[in-house]
Amino acid sequence: MDIQGQRDLVLLTEVERDAEVTQRSLATKLGVALGLTNLYLKRLARKGYIKITTIPKHRIRYLLTPRGIAEKSRLTYQYMQYSLSYYREMRHRLRETLAGLSQAGVKRVAMCGTGELAELAYLSLREMNLTLVGFVDERGARTFLSYPVWPIESLSEWEFDALLIADLENAKTIQAKLARQGIAKEKILSLGPSSG
Repeated sequence: MDIQGQRDLVLLTEVERDAEVTQRSLATKLGVALGLTNLYLKRLARKGYIKITTIPKHRIRYLLTPRGIAEKSRLTYQYMQYSLSYYREMRHRLRETLAGLSQAGVKRVAMCGTGELAELAYLSLREMNLTLVGFVDERGARTFLSYPVWPIESLSEWEFDALLIADLENAKTIQAKLARQGIAKEKILSLGPSSG
């Protein structure tokens, strides 16, 4: 699913949820400028997906049309297909990565991250008969999957063969922090972009 399709889905969903939603809140939700949000809404109106009305004066309402409901359903289905495909791809990538670790004699793995990717990595780790040493993360989570979550600085006290970075968004920042902590580069495995 392309970016435009994702934005359309967000806009149609928000308009359906609240007909009096403001362009400012939509812009924040999309992470784009207010003027761009205005253009997106006008494009949806031109396509017949929403109707823009002003009742009373200076009060804008957005109404999802039957055509808009059909488009929202189509985009939702497309987004679900995309999400499942992404899940399968990431699961396959995790299995390959962890199988490689297992074949290299790795037994004890620490994990950095507490999001959905870390959850997938944990499930894959269990399938490979690898032992999870624990989770580290800087987001302030106290527990994750019933494990305590520790700050990255605690890694210096742990015994582990490999450290899996299961955080795509912050992989480079985490790698830099791990380097400052003195964690050997050979022990670090990232599922995100590498730092160099």
